[in-house]
Amino acid sequence: MSKSKENSFVRSLEKLYENKDRAALAKLRRGLGRKGGTPEMYRYVVPYFDPERSYGTERYFLVASLFALHPESAARGTNMGRVFRAMKEEKSPSSVERRFENLLSVDAEDLAGHLRQAVSLAKSKGVRVDFHQLFFDIKNWNHPERFVQLQWARDFWGYENETNKTDSKGEDQ
Repeated sequence: MSKSKENSFVRSLEKLYENKDRAALAKLRRGLGRKGGTPEMYRYVVPYFDPERSYGTERYFLVASLFALHPESAARGTNMGRVFRAMKEEKSPSSVERRFENLLSVDAEDLAGHLRQAVSLAKSKGVRVDFHQLFFDIKNWNHPERFVQLQWARDFWGYENETNKTDSKGEDQ
C-alpha cells in the first residue's frame, strides 16, 4: 500500500475531528482493545484497506481507535519517542521512562495495549500524537532491524547528548 493511501486514511480521521463528528469518533473509540475493531467502525476504516491484501488490516482499527481517544494531532514526524520525551519533562520522569522502555520491548501482538496506555497518558498530559507517523511505525514494528524502536529511542534519549555538547553558556564545546 502506498504512503499516500495511508496518509489519506489518517487524514480522513482528522476530518472527522475537524468536522466535530462526535458520533463517528465515539464509534471509533468503542473499538479500543478489540482486535479487528467493531462493525460500527467498518464504514470509516474498511474503505482504506488494500484490496490486494488480506493482512495488515489490524493497524487501521488500532490507529482509528487511538485517534478517536486523543484526536488532537501533533506536527508531522513526531514519533512516540518525542511524545514520551515531552511527557518525561513534565512530572515523574522515571515512571514515564519505565513505560517507554516497556513499550519498546513489546512484540507486535502486545503493542495495541501498550499504545492505548501511551496515548491515554499523552492525552492526560496534553501531549499530542502524530497518527500519520504512528500508522507508519506500527506497520514497520516487526522489521528485523528494529529501526522504528531505534528511532524512538534516539528521539527520547538522544536529546541528552545534545545538552552535553553545550557548556553552561549554551555554546558548543
